[in-house]
Amino acid sequence: MSFRQFLEGERRIAGQVTEVADELSAEYEAPAVMKANDGGPVVVFGRIRGHRVKVVAGLCGTRERIYRAIGAGPRDYYSKLTAAAANPVKPEVVSSGPVMEVTGGADLGELPVFRHYERDAGRYITSGIVVARSPDGKFQNASIHRLLVLGKDRLAIRLVPRHLFAMHQEGKSCGEDIQVAIVIGVHPAVAVGANAGPKLGVDELGVGNALMGGGLKVVKCRRSGVTVPAEAEIVLEGVIKADETVDEGPFVDLTGTYDIIRKQPVVQLNGMMMRRDAIYQAILPGGAEHKLLMGMPKEARMYDAVSRAVPDVRGVRLTLGGACWFHAAVSIRKQAEGDGKNAILAALGANPSVKHVVVVDEDINIDDMAEVEWAVATRFQGDTGMIKIKRARGSSLDPSSDQERILTAKLGIDATVPWGKPREKFEKATIPKAAR
Repeated sequence: MSFRQFLEGERRIAGQVTEVADELSAEYEAPAVMKANDGGPVVVFGRIRGHRVKVVAGLCGTRERIYRAIGAGPRDYYSKLTAAAANPVKPEVVSSGPVMEVTGGADLGELPVFRHYERDAGRYITSGIVVARSPDGKFQNASIHRLLVLGKDRLAIRLVPRHLFAMHQEGKSCGEDIQVAIVIGVHPAVAVGANAGPKLGVDELGVGNALMGGGLKVVKCRRSGVTVPAEAEIVLEGVIKADETVDEGPFVDLTGTYDIIRKQPVVQLNGMMMRRDAIYQAILPGGAEHKLLMGMPKEARMYDAVSRAVPDVRGVRLTLGGACWFHAAVSIRKQAEGDGKNAILAALGANPSVKHVVVVDEDINIDDMAEVEWAVATRFQGDTGMIKIKRARGSSLDPSSDQERILTAKLGIDATVPWGKPREKFEKATIPKAAR
């Protein structure tokens, strides 16, 4: 049920974990190693200069590791994520846990927080799950946010118009700070659950607990009253200030390019607790782990939406080349002309950030972009198979869009076999097995 238990399980699988024995700097040197191993093995840094805490990176850097973390496969993870978001399991509250072994005041200097890229505004915590209590104290919310280190006990937090943003706006309206705990180092299912997107008021820790089949235990933070995983590695306590903002950014986001500078709220820390031999978790901005953790939960919602529009959906992928954010490939078993276009519209409607959707037949492997491109080359005609939508809501991360008004153009490509032509014209040739 913990970060380190999952890590130990991965160690037992050949090629899944690599150890770095050299002492490296938290500024650029360790991130360069993360970049070199992006999408590959988990990287364990034994020595970060000036710090006693070990660092682990890339734990969720492949689809296969995420599948293992939630006990699912390439086809059934859609239903498992959807069911967990709809039916969260409340974690058991216990009086103490390993995360409470060392407690005290907040000092971010104790943590090996990385500076990743040359134009970054500073050191960024990239794996922090922010668990926040609502202003009325009736519920808590968990979500992952980038956090810029401003000093020993201060951070800037990037809030986008989702649940925590709404909670902060409510707090601002009545002059109340938002009580938060920032959790670093949890079982990957908890991180996936934090991105699952249930309705406001649902604790995403319960979604993560459902993905793990129950058994997650949480402890109550002493200052904030927020509950956090008892076996987490590190927890920072504090408040999101109602009345203070600072410049946040530049920061490399999903696109691998620098996001714009914005005024964002300040987190004032007032405490820290951790395991005695705590492990710090780092996520490379714009890397495979960042993309998959953000994208895979949204694939489940898109799969559900497309399944309502088309009878037989075989799969949905937000592609790594599209930052697991902008490009989707959808596989369907076409049953009538128009199914491809209906699938396009459903996919676009289910995820506002997506701007390009390609729909292919079930014989195309959507995990192989060469096959998807081949389908576009041989089964698509631009004058009949394309849908174009102007000035739709998009993502502020897209540098080609109107980032102030968050408007973009959207494109759908129906690369399914035309209904009126013989199927055999579009099938790949095969070589029969030699006679024995």
